[in-house]
Amino acid sequence: MRMRALTLVAVLFCFAAPARAIEAPTPFQADLERLSEILGALHYLRTICGANEGQKWRNEMQALIDAEAPNGDRRARMIANFNRGYHSFQQTYSSCTPAADLAIRRYLEEGAKIARDVTARYAN
Repeated sequence: MRMRALTLVAVLFCFAAPARAIEAPTPFQADLERLSEILGALHYLRTICGANEGQKWRNEMQALIDAEAPNGDRRARMIANFNRGYHSFQQTYSSCTPAADLAIRRYLEEGAKIARDVTARYAN
């Protein structure tokens, strides 16, 4: 009887879902998540303010994901932050306003600073 129980446990173990590898957070993960949120905000704001850039900021986000190659939870958090940045301004602005222009300028500055700082601190 004990042998059957062990065999059953072994069989169940073989059919269990594979364990997800837990990717350790990078020391700059918070910066990447903030940058993702900024890119999402810029994707929305630049469009309503007539920048005619098409998918530029979404493509920048894709390039960031491609360069970082995060897996699982890290990737999901970066994408969620991009979407949060986009949707937070979508709920607030339906047209370009002076406040939207100011937000664009501030986000361009903050995003550039994050990119510089992360590159300077962690690049090989």
